[in-house]
Amino acid sequence: MKQAGSSLLLPQKERIPQWSRKKRVIVLAGPTASGKTELSLLLAQAIGGEIISADSMQVYRGLDIGTAKASPEERALIAHHMIDICDLEESFNVAQYYEEATQAIRDIISRDNVPILVGGSGFYIHSLLYGPPAGPPSIPEVREQLEKQVAELGVEVLYERLQMLDPDYAATISEHDQHKVVRALEIMALSERRVSDFPKSSAKEEREYDFRCWFVYYPREKLYARIEMRCEEMIQKGFLDEVREMDARGLRLNSSASQAIGYRQALQFLDSRQTKEDREQFLAQFKKASRQYAKRQFTWFRKEPLFRWLNIEELDQEKLKELILQDFEQGN
Repeated sequence: MKQAGSSLLLPQKERIPQWSRKKRVIVLAGPTASGKTELSLLLAQAIGGEIISADSMQVYRGLDIGTAKASPEERALIAHHMIDICDLEESFNVAQYYEEATQAIRDIISRDNVPILVGGSGFYIHSLLYGPPAGPPSIPEVREQLEKQVAELGVEVLYERLQMLDPDYAATISEHDQHKVVRALEIMALSERRVSDFPKSSAKEEREYDFRCWFVYYPREKLYARIEMRCEEMIQKGFLDEVREMDARGLRLNSSASQAIGYRQALQFLDSRQTKEDREQFLAQFKKASRQYAKRQFTWFRKEPLFRWLNIEELDQEKLKELILQDFEQGN
């Protein structure tokens, strides 16, 4: 793994004049339960930052505990964007995210503040770095046919088809992410090309902003322990009550939100007899799905060349903050 060190930072004499460089955006990514929220708040307070969420489920109102949204107190302290912007009956995709998050960056910079992009949704972050994903526009007839197959066969069967047709892309998403599975198969049906074959822009000069990208993480064993603890804490905070309320408001009708980690397992539990054994099985599945998601996040960001990796076990939050801020001021 790439790790940060003094070689990443420019000596003081090589400082780049403020007027001669693109506006900078800090990007703070990492697996679930890696401490991104705490670090982002420290950064924002130190540099006059505003936080832009890069979480595909935090856009939905009411999905609070299960998505680990910043608390009302934290959001009152630091301005947050791309949180609670749509209801469950509304669809939301990466193209919409790109447009709205890009506008948020412009607005923050217009106030002479610093945009800080925070999250673990690699697909969303990638869209901001390189532009929205390529691919033909959706055709209702093709989409309806694929949705019908999902209803008849299950999303897992279509995911297996995706694994055969495009194993590289399939490895980056969950087998339960119905929206992404269907969209990938739709793109391939319309274009006769693999999703992973579509070109991705990577030339730095093509980007409007200077993205300073960091991936913060714990070693796998410690991270998994933190993930399992977080799952238990979510349940203690009333996660199941949240899912019951969202279920009454149409959670199951949203194919993305109802398949999100935690929510999918909770809905299955609510459909069960809810015995002690059912509850234990729910918790075990919740933890397993969360660990698997973290593994996919590591896989995704290893392929992202702009990111430098920081082992949180080796650097405390204050040192991490200083390292990122020094790079923001001096980096080339």
